Amino acid sequence: MILKNKKILIGVTGGIAAYKTCELIRALVKAESDVRVVMTEASQQFITALTFETLTGNAVHRDPFEQGTKHIELARWADCIVVCPATANTIAKVASGLADNLLTTIILAANVPVVFCPAMNVQMYLNPLFQRNMAALKQLSYRFVESEQGELACGEHGWGRLADTAQIIDSIQSVLYNNPDLHGKRVLVTAGPTVEDIDPVRFISNRSSGKMGFALAEAAMLRGAEVTLISGPTRLKPLSGMNYKTVRSAGEMHDEVFKCWEDVDILMMAAAVSDYKARQIQNQKIKKQDESLVLELDRTADILHEAGQKKGKRMLIGFALETDHETENAIRKMMSKNLDLIVLNNPLEEGAGFDVDTNRVTLIDSSKQIIELTVMSKIEVAHRIIDHIIIHMQNNEFITA
Repeated sequence: MILKNKKILIGVTGGIAAYKTCELIRALVKAESDVRVVMTEASQQFITALTFETLTGNAVHRDPFEQGTKHIELARWADCIVVCPATANTIAKVASGLADNLLTTIILAANVPVVFCPAMNVQMYLNPLFQRNMAALKQLSYRFVESEQGELACGEHGWGRLADTAQIIDSIQSVLYNNPDLHGKRVLVTAGPTVEDIDPVRFISNRSSGKMGFALAEAAMLRGAEVTLISGPTRLKPLSGMNYKTVRSAGEMHDEVFKCWEDVDILMMAAAVSDYKARQIQNQKIKKQDESLVLELDRTADILHEAGQKKGKRMLIGFALETDHETENAIRKMMSKNLDLIVLNNPLEEGAGFDVDTNRVTLIDSSKQIIELTVMSKIEVAHRIIDHIIIHMQNNEFITA
């Protein structure tokens, strides 16, 4: 949603990681961004312009004197400039204000966000001169997607590996989404399923993928909030820079939520927390027997109910997954748990099932106002939920304990 129709200029410099830029461009094109590429002379020793022309559908720009004022045209065209990979040499040039090729000239002429994705040998990365140049550019509000530790092309191991594509995408989204309406707010989001062990190999859980909770955390962070995400087991990766905690059981999630409680302004409880746990976890695998097995279960802690009792001036948002009498059940849950907003969905409806990228929800607030949303991506749903939270904040419509 954020990247759609955005004009993104990719600057490719002379490093072996240039081949990884193809993956970034494919992701941006898939997100319906308009992507153009500028290559330095050195980068053309590692990858061809034809590769990028094929991926973007646009001509690649290389000549610093191309059409005279091309650097101005491209600097004004772009919504964001991403240098990937960014070599120590190019970063040094920009830090010194040099403009000796098309890319550095565009950067000097640009008044849009510039994101550097450094990639180099570990000793180059740790060199005080490079660190000084990177620090100087950060002070001037240039963005960096920090290199990772790992195996490098030269065979050494350490800092300097190009960041993961997902992290780069996260950073691009962050600089493009210029709507910090949650700035200064501390948001706690729970996501995913919880797992309750029965024995060393079996457990009770549910089909939650965590996608809705992760979308909420991402949307809140993009809108300026300080976000903590607590998640049960999922295959998802959080947005770079987020305070991320992983848990397994309902009890662990309960403990982590209330460790953070004093620093929370808004709680969005999107996790599918197990309602029951085994009364006794067996130390050994339960053997199959001819007769039926009776499993005794106890209730887990009701995290959202406890949060409602300790609410104070915090804003609480809960989720209700219902398959019958949906609205009545959701309103009952909202009132009993002292919530400001409840998000209702039925997994049997088209577009609202488990482990899919879309959702269809109904928002019900404390005044019992009902807003039905159409099927949309989970990140769009997340932003709609936050829009509703912003309205409540502006109107100061908080239920206080």
